[in-house]
Amino acid sequence: MSQSDVQFDIQIKNGTIVDGQRTPRFQGDVWINDGKIVQIGGASPGLAEKVIDASGRVVAPGFVDLHTHYDAQIRWDPWCTISGWHGVTSVVLGNCGFGFAPVKPDFRERSMLTMTRTEAIPYASMEVGMEWDWETIPEYLDSLDRANKGVNIIQYMPVSSLMTYVMGLEAAKTRPASDAEREEMKRLLHEGMDAGLCGFSIQRLGENSVQADYDGSPMVTDTMVDEDILALAEVLNERGEGVIQITQAEGSIKKDRAFLELLAKTANRPVLHNVVAPARVDPEVHRKPLRWIDDCRERGLPIYAQCGTGRSGFAFTLEHWNLYDASPAWRAVTTGSHDEKMEKIQDPALRKALIEEADEADRRLQVIQAGVGGNPKYLVIQSVGEHAELEPYVGRSVGDIAEEQGKHHIEVMLDLSWQGDLSVEFLGPDRGSNAEYMAEMMNDSDFTIPGVSDGGAHTKFFTGGSYTTDFLSWLVRDEQVVSLEEAHYRLSNLPAQAAGFLDRGVLCEGGAADVLVYNMNELAIDPPWIGNIEHDFPGGEWRRVQRAIGYDAIIVNGEVTFESGQCTGATPGKLLRHGQAKAI
Repeated sequence: MSQSDVQFDIQIKNGTIVDGQRTPRFQGDVWINDGKIVQIGGASPGLAEKVIDASGRVVAPGFVDLHTHYDAQIRWDPWCTISGWHGVTSVVLGNCGFGFAPVKPDFRERSMLTMTRTEAIPYASMEVGMEWDWETIPEYLDSLDRANKGVNIIQYMPVSSLMTYVMGLEAAKTRPASDAEREEMKRLLHEGMDAGLCGFSIQRLGENSVQADYDGSPMVTDTMVDEDILALAEVLNERGEGVIQITQAEGSIKKDRAFLELLAKTANRPVLHNVVAPARVDPEVHRKPLRWIDDCRERGLPIYAQCGTGRSGFAFTLEHWNLYDASPAWRAVTTGSHDEKMEKIQDPALRKALIEEADEADRRLQVIQAGVGGNPKYLVIQSVGEHAELEPYVGRSVGDIAEEQGKHHIEVMLDLSWQGDLSVEFLGPDRGSNAEYMAEMMNDSDFTIPGVSDGGAHTKFFTGGSYTTDFLSWLVRDEQVVSLEEAHYRLSNLPAQAAGFLDRGVLCEGGAADVLVYNMNELAIDPPWIGNIEHDFPGGEWRRVQRAIGYDAIIVNGEVTFESGQCTGATPGKLLRHGQAKAI
């Protein structure tokens, strides 16, 4: 074949095409050239430089991951793994109001310290891996545009950063914005939207936020007043573009949902509500919020539910753990330096407070515990570091040890952590998930998006970036409760629509060539439930990872980034300003 015979970059032949539009699957070929899909199906139009035999494989659009925290990691990992391994070709950064812009030069270190706590991203990795060449949002987006990217990126305005930039940290945490400050924030949001932001994001979890700041205080937006949020929503309404991501506690469900309705009405733009997840037993846990969202839709309020569908477990030590922060007592014990934590673990007053909270079954803590194996008494001792004297406890539950020793189970957690110099690792065991309820969320509402991977966050104890592979292998293949067509609509098309990706999430002629080729029978997460430890972060840091099995090819903008699980080194990802690639 001579070079003059080649008309296309890639031909994917003999595949089962699932286009992400709920179209029934069909057999055919896909031709790709210059980053675009040129033809789907039909007679062969010519020859391709690379031919991928997709016989017995599914050919589908790349996944769109709306809820990630790869804001730091993208700087040293262009493919945003774990997500990039699992078929994700487009991600949204700046979720929950957290990020690194706008930021004044003298606040860079403090912004990194914030992320070490609220999203548990290693400080040493950020210090080595991030090269600060921006202050404003336009400068930040230009920097992101220049960076090597193996996935496509779209960026929120992180409102915590915005408020701090305008008001200063102390003021932003303690009072509403003044009229002048509010106008400046609106101006900067306009400026950011002009430069290509997709909207703004907020976490509002109150004074006892489950994701606290470095010093244990709430994040800036956790106590943000309604008026400041609505002022930003007015910007999106005025522009007729953008989306809002909000994670909001439901202390008073009626009041909090009324605010979300007002927010959607004020912005007249999509609101992504985090997070709806099913319980194992009670179906009303997910049915109630979905009934509310369907009612909102009937009234013309564009609210989506971002649903927690992944089944990754947690394995953590009290050295790095931050997801009990909704508890004032746990937050006090787990903040500070290593030595300060060791000292606080032995503090009688703090121990008493922790036990009292556990005995009172504090509702805030129960919500988080549900995601880490339930009540802490069910946690299993997974490892004890180099403390051989504690080896007899490995594989036993905290509750079992407590019963044997005649102690409260919280005392056991604290005692073992102290004896192991904070290296004792607790595992949230897999206590099962309800496939029927998970399928209900996906099949019974038109406005539910799977995921909430938190990719890039909580790197030492969580691996949510594998949710896409889990969704397909579990709900589609093994349980057969979600159709293949519906799965790809939910994993690609619907999130793309919600976030404003203008030419992603589907396979269509003329559309961007973000394409997956995978073997449904071989799809798997390696290892399942809890990830392996890999030392692949800058600064000598480690993280937990779950790799993907079964993906023959992951293609971003017409270039193969992963082939049979191996990275090709290609970085064809783009910053999608206003949801689309800049015209060349």
